[in-house]
Amino acid sequence: MKILIIEDDTVIARSLAAELDRWQYDTYIIENFNNIMSTYNEVNPHLVLLDINLPSFNGYHWCQEIRKTSNVPIIFISSRTDSMDQVMAMQMGGDDFIEKPFNMSVTISKIQALLRRTYDFTEARHDLTVGDCRLAADEAKLYREDASVGLTLTELQIVSLLFQRAGKFVSRNALIEKCWESEHFIDDNTLAVNMTRLRKKLSTLGLTDFIETKKNVGYRIEG
Repeated sequence: MKILIIEDDTVIARSLAAELDRWQYDTYIIENFNNIMSTYNEVNPHLVLLDINLPSFNGYHWCQEIRKTSNVPIIFISSRTDSMDQVMAMQMGGDDFIEKPFNMSVTISKIQALLRRTYDFTEARHDLTVGDCRLAADEAKLYREDASVGLTLTELQIVSLLFQRAGKFVSRNALIEKCWESEHFIDDNTLAVNMTRLRKKLSTLGLTDFIETKKNVGYRIEG
């Protein structure tokens, strides 16, 4: 699998590449930070490691550019430790966030888990319907009448589980287990931020109250 490293600290970029090479991943390091999308399109990676502080435009900008055409998994890596930076990373379309200086073993574990849940998503891929909404898992899209919104992998898994259990509350732990395989290394804000981002997308389809939240119980959509 191909991993694109967008990191302007050459020591960090090369150390990441060396470790990933040991795990037999094909790694590519961005060298021209003014032409990132050209390299991205040429490599067509399976996962992106993206720093926030970059020359010219920051990582948030490039995440949005990638998200215009792709749902490729993106992990932000940054020395910024403010919780708002992590929230911003998720809102821009990131799937996970790793703080520098990072533990290489933890980093590899996060990368492997994200790749596994992205490309080994082997559950039934048939469409799911609730009311006038149709979830097309193969397309990673939610349809309502003639309109639709694209979903990231995490959003797709959240909606899929809620559709499968329509009318019943799904606990926070169940959603985290579904999306990240465990609660290990998952920040408390991660699910909440993804849920907020998902709700904003649903609102464009007129589904402003589609997902109900009950404190200390979980989330549900009406069956």
